[in-house]
Amino acid sequence: MGQQFVRYFDKESDHNKPLTLTQLIIAGSLSSLPTTLITAPSERIKCVMQVQANLDKGAATANRSMMSFAKEIYKESGIRGIFKGTGATLLRDAPGCAVYFGSYEFFKKELCRLQSVDPSELSPGISLTAGGLAGMFMWSVVLPIDVLKSRFQTSPEGMYKGMGDVYRHLIREEGYGALFKGVGPAMIRAFPANAAVFLGVEVTKKAWDNFLG
Repeated sequence: MGQQFVRYFDKESDHNKPLTLTQLIIAGSLSSLPTTLITAPSERIKCVMQVQANLDKGAATANRSMMSFAKEIYKESGIRGIFKGTGATLLRDAPGCAVYFGSYEFFKKELCRLQSVDPSELSPGISLTAGGLAGMFMWSVVLPIDVLKSRFQTSPEGMYKGMGDVYRHLIREEGYGALFKGVGPAMIRAFPANAAVFLGVEVTKKAWDNFLG
C-alpha cells in the first residue's frame, strides 16, 4: 500500500522501474498507517496481559484469553480503552517501518554488490542476512519508543497525560538506561525472526512472479 501511495504522488517517475531507497523508506513509513489501526488494540491487550502475568506469576492469567482481557478493558474504559496508545503505536511503527524496509533494501543491495550477485538472482543467504540485520537495526532505533508505549498502555487511567509525560517520569525515576530495557533479548529475537520473514517474502515474491510468467 505504501508503494502505491508513493507511485501515485510521484507522477514523473517511471512506474515500471523499482523504487529508489528514499521512496522505499517513505513507502515503508506510510504502510504503518493502516496497520496501526489493526495492531494497536492487540498491542494494548498484549501489554496488559504481560503486566498482569508478571504481577500474579502467571497463575491467574494462564487460562485467560485475549478476548477476556479485551472485555475487561472495554468494561472499564470503553472503546477508548481498547485503542489506548494508538498514537504511541504509530509513533513507534512509522519510523520503525521506514527503517525496517529501507535498511533491508540497503543491506540486500550491499551484500549483492560485495558478492557480485545480481539482485534479481537473490540467494537465500543474502535475504536471511539482510533481513536479520534489518530487524536488529529497526529495534535498535524504536526500542526506546516501544518502552514508553508499553508503559503508557499499561498505566492506570489518568496516570500520564501522554508520551512526553511518560518519558519525563521514566527518566526522572529510572534514568536513561530504562529506555533500553530488554535490548539484549530484543536483538537475539530480532535476527532470526526477521531473517525468516524476509526470506519468506522473497520466496513468495519469486514464486508469484514465476506463476504470472
